[in-house]
Amino acid sequence: MKSLLSTGVAGMLLLCPSLLCAQTTAKATVSAKVEKAGDKTPPKATTEKASPEPIATVDGQAITEEELMTAAQGQLRSLRDQEYQIKRQALDNLISQKILEAEAKKKGVTTDKLLEQEVDAKVPEATDAELRAVYAVQRDKFGKPFEESKIQLQSTLKNARIQQARQEYTTHLREQAKVAVLLSPPRVQVAADPARLRGNPNARVMIVEFSDFQCPYCRQAEATVKNVLAKHEGVVALSYRDLPLTSLHPMAMGAAEAGRCAGEQGKFWELHDAMFADQAGLDHNGLVAKATKLGLDQKQFEACLTGEKYKTQIQQDSQEANRFGINGTPAFFINGVFLNGAQPEAVFEKAIKDELETVADHHSSSGSPKS
Repeated sequence: MKSLLSTGVAGMLLLCPSLLCAQTTAKATVSAKVEKAGDKTPPKATTEKASPEPIATVDGQAITEEELMTAAQGQLRSLRDQEYQIKRQALDNLISQKILEAEAKKKGVTTDKLLEQEVDAKVPEATDAELRAVYAVQRDKFGKPFEESKIQLQSTLKNARIQQARQEYTTHLREQAKVAVLLSPPRVQVAADPARLRGNPNARVMIVEFSDFQCPYCRQAEATVKNVLAKHEGVVALSYRDLPLTSLHPMAMGAAEAGRCAGEQGKFWELHDAMFADQAGLDHNGLVAKATKLGLDQKQFEACLTGEKYKTQIQQDSQEANRFGINGTPAFFINGVFLNGAQPEAVFEKAIKDELETVADHHSSSGSPKS
C-alpha cells in the first residue's frame, strides 16, 4: 500500500499543517486535478535544497533558526541541564517509592509500617557523650545550658539518624532490585583534542576538560582526574582544552601557550603537570626553566612562546567554551554530559558508571558484543 504521505493533496496537508503552507497546498491541488484529467507527464525531479525559513530579517538579510540556536546554545544547555536534574531527582524519588511499595507488599504491611519496623526501630538513641559532643559544636545555636537543650538535641539527632538510615535502606533495596534508568542527560558534541590526550583515544568514556593553568580549582581537580584515569585505565581518557581566564589570571595565557609549545616536542603532559605543581612560577622565566628541566630544546621553546604561535588556537578553544555557556574553570564534558567545577571523585565515578552502563545498554540493544 502506498504511504499516505506519497499521495497528492493528502500528503501535502500532512506535511504542511499550518496556514503558512496554504499557497503550496493550493498549487498541489491544481497539479492533482491536472494529473487526474489525463496529464501523464512526469514531474521534473529537483535536487535543490529548500532554504530554511527566516525567523527575522534585518534590512532584508535573514536570520535563521540555526543561527539562533548557535547563539543561544550556551544558555539553552544550562536550562536543559537544570531540567534534567529536576527530572532525575523526581525519577529517583519515584523509583524509591516503587521499591518500598514492592517490599512492603511482600511483607504484607504498609510502606510507613515497613520503614518503622525495618529502619526506625533499629536506630539507637544517642548517648549522653554524643549529645554533649554535638552540643559543644553548636552551643551558640542553642543559647542555653546543655541540660535544658538535651531533649531538643536528642530529638533532632534521632530524626537525622532515621533519615540517614532510611536512605541507606532504600539504597540497599535498590541495589537488589532490577532498575534500569532510561532517562538520558542532555549532551553536547564536544571535540577532543587528539594532540593533548591522556589515555586510550578509543576509550568508551572521553572526558574533555576546559581548564586554566593558573586556576586553583583546576589544580585541585587534577589529582581527582588522575585518580579516576588510574582506576579506569584503558576505559576512560582525558582531553585537555584551553580556557585561560585572563581577567583573573594574568599568567594563564602564557601558560596555555607554553603547554602547546611543549606539545611540539612531545612533552605537553609533562609540562602540564609541572605547571599545575608550581602555579606561582608561570611567568616567562618560570616557564622556560620548567621546559629546560624537562629536557626541551630551550631555543625552540622560547621562540614558540614569545611568538604567540598558538594564540589563535587558544582563542578558538575559549570561544567554543563560551558557546557552550562555560564561564568558569574547570569544566568537564563526560561523553558530552556537562560536569561543572572541581567535583569530588565520587561525582566523577557516578558519571562514569552511568556512561559505562549506557554504552553497555547500547551494545546489548544493538546486538553488538560488550567490550
